[in-house]
Amino acid sequence: MTNYARRGTTVRDVAPAKFIKAYAEHLKNTGRFELPSWVDVVKTATQRELAPYDPDWYYIRAAAVARKVYLRPGRGVGNLKESFGTVERRGVRTNHHKKACGGLIRHILIQLQELKVVEKMKTGGRRITREGQQDLDRIAGQVNNLTNDE
Repeated sequence: MTNYARRGTTVRDVAPAKFIKAYAEHLKNTGRFELPSWVDVVKTATQRELAPYDPDWYYIRAAAVARKVYLRPGRGVGNLKESFGTVERRGVRTNHHKKACGGLIRHILIQLQELKVVEKMKTGGRRITREGQQDLDRIAGQVNNLTNDE
């Protein structure tokens, strides 16, 4: 049987944590992705007590949002709130799943839209643009090459 060489690497072919870290670094280094002034004091969800400790958490969240929209087009703010939500610990009572902050996700989607990475769909939700898909696949290829070299 003949072995065919892979022509391209997509986001699906790369480990999620490695891709998100690489794309967050790309967003940070481009300089076009602006941090809001409230980034150091905002919580990511109502059930959280403090803001994230990592100074680059906003870039990491933006990269994760872009990846989720890439993998499943048509996702909106509500669906992303559900996926980024966590468990609320209520002491002795049973735990419940709570949604993440919608304003934060909306702000990230608007910035990704200004970068022409995502666009709104007529039926609702967002999808990756052609330029955004090329950008994300290029980063995935770089991550895949680094992984294969190790």
